[in-house]
Amino acid sequence: MAAPIESLLNEICESEDPIEELKSLRTAVLATPVSGLRQAVSGARLEIIFGLLNTNDKEQIEVCVEILSRVLQALEPVQLSQNYKTALQSGLNHPNDSVKLLALTQMGRVAGHTDGVTQMQNSAQILRDVIQCISVERIAVAKELIVEVSRVSPVSLGYCANSGLISQMLEELTGDDVLVRATAIEMVTNLAQSQHGRQYLAQQGIMDKISNMIIAAESDPFSSLYLPGLVKFFGSLAIMDSPQQVCEKYPVFLEVVFSMAMNLDPTLTPVALDTLGVLGNTVEGKQVLQKTGEKFTSVLKRISKVVADGATELRVRCLEALAHLLTLPVEQQTDDLLLLTESWFNCLSSQPMLMIRNISTQPFPELYCCALRIFTAIGCQPWAQQLMMDTPGFVEWLMDRSVGTGKEAKDCKFEVVGAVLSSSSAREIFGGHNYLKLKTYLNEGPYYVNAVSSVITEGAD
Repeated sequence: MAAPIESLLNEICESEDPIEELKSLRTAVLATPVSGLRQAVSGARLEIIFGLLNTNDKEQIEVCVEILSRVLQALEPVQLSQNYKTALQSGLNHPNDSVKLLALTQMGRVAGHTDGVTQMQNSAQILRDVIQCISVERIAVAKELIVEVSRVSPVSLGYCANSGLISQMLEELTGDDVLVRATAIEMVTNLAQSQHGRQYLAQQGIMDKISNMIIAAESDPFSSLYLPGLVKFFGSLAIMDSPQQVCEKYPVFLEVVFSMAMNLDPTLTPVALDTLGVLGNTVEGKQVLQKTGEKFTSVLKRISKVVADGATELRVRCLEALAHLLTLPVEQQTDDLLLLTESWFNCLSSQPMLMIRNISTQPFPELYCCALRIFTAIGCQPWAQQLMMDTPGFVEWLMDRSVGTGKEAKDCKFEVVGAVLSSSSAREIFGGHNYLKLKTYLNEGPYYVNAVSSVITEGAD
């Protein structure tokens, strides 16, 4: 299709009234798959189409926008930044709204790319044009672009703040429309991904405001629509800054996470489980959770109950959270932390090893792999290795290649063996014979199949 597109561009270039040729080009680009289009337009002279936007002919503008929307989407953001920055910047100031939207959409892609962000950061005029374009009320642009631009640098955030765009978004946090509120929370969470964004939000008192929103949510019958977003905000904040500082300064955050995990609400509980997993995946987060004492122990017991008899989707989320909570790489292991993960594991059941292994025998592939990921999480920890040895048949089950079929299942089993062998304690705990068998399993790879030889006797029936 590359040749027809190039040929049509030549015809358009030579025509005084190219509307019919433009329509033919539109048909050609819409009929070409994105992968093929990327190759077809790599050297195409798209500046021809950009130039044809400079007209009062609405039909011509409409066709050009359709062509460019399709073609530019096929290009990488860095290509847009390098080759069409000037053309897109002109589009931001075009009198036609559809051209502005086209330019804003593509600038948003550039802002979301590392190299593109750098170029935008180095061009104050581009930033000003983008912000000015967004500020025009009749341009219904997604709020995501405001956040993307604000995240570029402290300078770009300053431009957005001075234009009133950020304050408008922050006001929507406490608006009457709960759906608008939920969107605003998501945007604020994205803004907080940058350090300068977090500093700005702190200066505006947004952390305290969101903490108060969590408190007020208890009496709001519609809180399930936005409470997950509030929890995600603080969960993200804790990981980027400090779990201990965030949880100590905003205690309601952890309180509501525990409550959501205990109440088994289909909307709220998955968010609570994901948040606990993210927090507990770090050493500092583990220590914060441990300090809550019986509160977190109760949550672990509730998670264990769901793992045993809950709905499949929720069981998967619980197992994933447990895998994060119990993960403790060799380089992070201390006596205190090993005692912590061991105590958490023992909270799950009187026989947690058998409980998790039994889950892996159920006819649900997703449960099988999630159960194995818990064994991967604890596999390098000496107390868990001793439990594996003390559990009848566990080591044999671990090395039995007939258990678990399918690529993902085999990969998960292989990861468990790899985790066990990553610890220097494995040889002593498993003994020389089992250790060598595990090493052989690892060396043979996840998909090894034992060869079965057969002898055919001449003349046999």
